Amino acid sequence: MSRLAETFAAAAAANRAALVCFVTAGDPTPGAMGAILDALVAGGADVIELGMPFTDPMADGPAIQAANLRSLAAGTKTADILNIARDFRARHPGVPLVLMGYANPMLRRGAEWFAAATRDAGIDGVICVDVPSEEDDAIGPALRAAGVDLVRLATPTTDAARLPAVLAGAGGFLYYVSVAGITGLQQAAQSSIEEAVARLKAATDLPVSVGFGIRTPEQAAAIGRIADGVVVGSATVELIGRHGADAPAAVTAYIRTLSDAIRAARKEQK
Repeated sequence: MSRLAETFAAAAAANRAALVCFVTAGDPTPGAMGAILDALVAGGADVIELGMPFTDPMADGPAIQAANLRSLAAGTKTADILNIARDFRARHPGVPLVLMGYANPMLRRGAEWFAAATRDAGIDGVICVDVPSEEDDAIGPALRAAGVDLVRLATPTTDAARLPAVLAGAGGFLYYVSVAGITGLQQAAQSSIEEAVARLKAATDLPVSVGFGIRTPEQAAAIGRIADGVVVGSATVELIGRHGADAPAAVTAYIRTLSDAIRAARKEQK
């Protein structure tokens, strides 16, 4: 069983959702990244998404766009990201790490090189935002051959006709993007998220995680009652933007509020 499968299974056995936390690799600098990742774990993150900085992050809102620019200005390269992952894996052997980003930096040296590099760095999964399932052959076969899960995205516009293609070859978990827009700016109505999660869970055995627009403990708890995972990104990235290298204490405190809310959410339903 993979680290992702074990983590989601352990959360389900504890009657809670898993907390999935996104940060941009190299923000504010590659050297400061280790302490920030450790702060996420200390706060209760179950899975960490590490964003690959890119000049044109089309799915991301202002907070993550700014983080991409800070990271690139600090000189972050793919080699730095892989070293960050490798060091993290040595410190946290059981915490899943997912690399999230865009095709250009992932594929510039070829899918086979990228898949082997991620595997060797201890990365468990990859989300490639701008390679649709219909173009799976660009990256999917290489990742699966390397034992790295290809985490797919579903959205409010993913209808019943297209969903099987999204799920084919998917692994780790299914990431439900709850709004048809960019990160950080809005959250969908709870009722629409509940309907979507029920529909997705009926179609796959993969854990379903929900992201985009989740910022507060109350929002995290509401999603945690219905989904297998709760994804939080922009709010944490904003903290890093404000505090820079001094962010770890604030990050741990913030993530702890979300983790505590998620852990209590389903118990409050009884």
